[in-house]
Amino acid sequence: MALAISFAFLLLFPVVAQSGNVEFVFNGFTGREENLTTSGASIIKPTGLLRLTNSSKNVIGHAFYEDPIQIISRDSSLYPNASSFSTSFVFAIVPPSSGEGGYGLAFTLSPSKQFPGAQAGHFLGILNSSNDGNSSNHIFAVEFDTVKGYKEVSDSEGNHVGININSMSSVAQKPASYSEEDSGTRTDEVKLESGEPIQAWIEYNGTEQVVNITIAPSPVAKPTAPLISHHVDLTPFLTETMYIGFSASTGEKSSSHYILGWSFSMKGSAPPLNLTQLPVPPGKEKSASSFKPTVIAVIATLSAFTLILLGALFSLTLYKMLGHHESLEEWEIDCPHRFRYRDLYAATKGFKESEIIGAGGFGKVYRGTLPATGSEVAVKKIVRNSANGMREFAAEIESLGRLRHKNLVNLQGWCKRTNDLLIVYDYIPNGSLDSLIYKPKPNFVLNWEKRFNILKGIASGLLYLHEEWEQVVIHRDVKSSNVLIDAEMNARLGDFGLARLYDHDILSHTTNVVGTIGYIAPELARTGKVSTSSDVYAYGILLLEVVSGRRPIGSSNFILVDWVIERHQMGQILDAVDPKLNSTCVVEEVEMVLELGLLCSRQKPEARPTMRQVTRYLSGDDPLPNIEDWGSVDSRTLREMNSRMLKSLISGETVTTSYVSSTTGAISTCSIGSGR
Repeated sequence: MALAISFAFLLLFPVVAQSGNVEFVFNGFTGREENLTTSGASIIKPTGLLRLTNSSKNVIGHAFYEDPIQIISRDSSLYPNASSFSTSFVFAIVPPSSGEGGYGLAFTLSPSKQFPGAQAGHFLGILNSSNDGNSSNHIFAVEFDTVKGYKEVSDSEGNHVGININSMSSVAQKPASYSEEDSGTRTDEVKLESGEPIQAWIEYNGTEQVVNITIAPSPVAKPTAPLISHHVDLTPFLTETMYIGFSASTGEKSSSHYILGWSFSMKGSAPPLNLTQLPVPPGKEKSASSFKPTVIAVIATLSAFTLILLGALFSLTLYKMLGHHESLEEWEIDCPHRFRYRDLYAATKGFKESEIIGAGGFGKVYRGTLPATGSEVAVKKIVRNSANGMREFAAEIESLGRLRHKNLVNLQGWCKRTNDLLIVYDYIPNGSLDSLIYKPKPNFVLNWEKRFNILKGIASGLLYLHEEWEQVVIHRDVKSSNVLIDAEMNARLGDFGLARLYDHDILSHTTNVVGTIGYIAPELARTGKVSTSSDVYAYGILLLEVVSGRRPIGSSNFILVDWVIERHQMGQILDAVDPKLNSTCVVEEVEMVLELGLLCSRQKPEARPTMRQVTRYLSGDDPLPNIEDWGSVDSRTLREMNSRMLKSLISGETVTTSYVSSTTGAISTCSIGSGR
């Protein structure tokens, strides 16, 4: 018996050791995109600020540390116990220019990086009215709220700090304040919504089972006495592994919520932040109420006149320097960083032909080096005079500009200058998956392990687009040439020029038939209805392509999906494996991926899995369903369309296909040539 207990302890020890090694410090978030998962309105600004929400009403923002932490440990008696942890962060809540703002933000421990069904306003993007208080939530949160509670929550004071467990009703709370060391027992109020940096310390002692929370204006040193000291054993409320991060929301009142820096440790006290390295939150106008009204009026008049004069001179100078006037349109207001044209011109050596690293239907992509930072970027130059150039430019910025996921290409910014439309991305050194499969460098073989990880990465990115972001994003052009491979051989899905955003309650939408031949779902050719299942179909074709090393369509009317079905029906599905893989592949994984490709590319959209199901199949969490009769994947309409498209590739002509609008009953046409 003693030997069995000792053996069990040895098995558990690596987990305990791992849980005790989690420690990090982020003095700003520039270059930390890989360490964080953001969703909703959250983005990492070019300055290094982590913005959880903007000033829009009823929005939610989340940001989580990418990896889970092992929070439940076991002592030598094998009893579970919540581990000690310590975290420190600097935040700023910037109110609107006029009126009251809201709501607050919270540091959270959660079993997931998503809060399905979470509401804005008083629920801070964590819970909703139906699950508030449920023991199954397994949520621990420390809220920094600025709005008084209402009937659904018990917090009665605005500008307060509270401890919440599975509910937005705080088990302990106090008005936001801190004690200065030289002031005896006097406490000074901390106005959370001041727009100024505020530092918070949250510490849980797993041995003494107490939570201590301390706040102070930055850069005031940490007060010796905590604001809240609450005895609670967190063990019953947490799961074995938890995600740590932040959540914030706005409501009818709105403020912008920022995190400037963050440190965390399970070894002891969180590492100190270097306050001099932290980014600065957006400034807040200072009050001039100490002046007499007449003086204020004179100063205001003179200041206004001076500003108008300086503004006119600046505008005239800028116009002469650039020779162009760039006006901001509505879609540009809350988009990522806007680059100067001359910087991008210099970065790409004047858009020199030798710097071209890719081309598509909407323009060319150049490799560049930014003169100010020396960092490498990819600059996509969109052809403005194309029929949809401006629309695709705006769509890509609006969609990709707010998305943050490790398997999506990160958009750094943009530039619009008369006929020049430019989008700036991270430079991805290994190029596209298409080139690695069909035009690899000498002595390079994309082995099975790398291919399998790439496929799982793209599935994760599509799941984020379809289910985990604030809106549903349908990519509409999933294909191997739009999958980029970074230096660590991780997949990044890019080219969102055709992407469309919909609310989560909209199942499908009639639109023009766009995409790339061979990847277009059958229902698009018949009805023009696009949905997440359309992306699933394209992903299924991608699965077959990556395993087989064959393009979706080829000469002599070759259609990849039909060929794989034939191999499967003959009991020879392994004949579809790329010969370049030799014997390096894992047979069980290869068979599973090929069958999953056939499952995703079934004719009827409702017969295809969701991307969440796909990720579970790929991870081995669920077995593939047993399907005896795969049937014909391609409908007659799609087969004819693919054949005509194949001829267009050979002849270079443009082909036209028709479909019936399910909403109007009208017959529409779409022209697809070999340009994409």
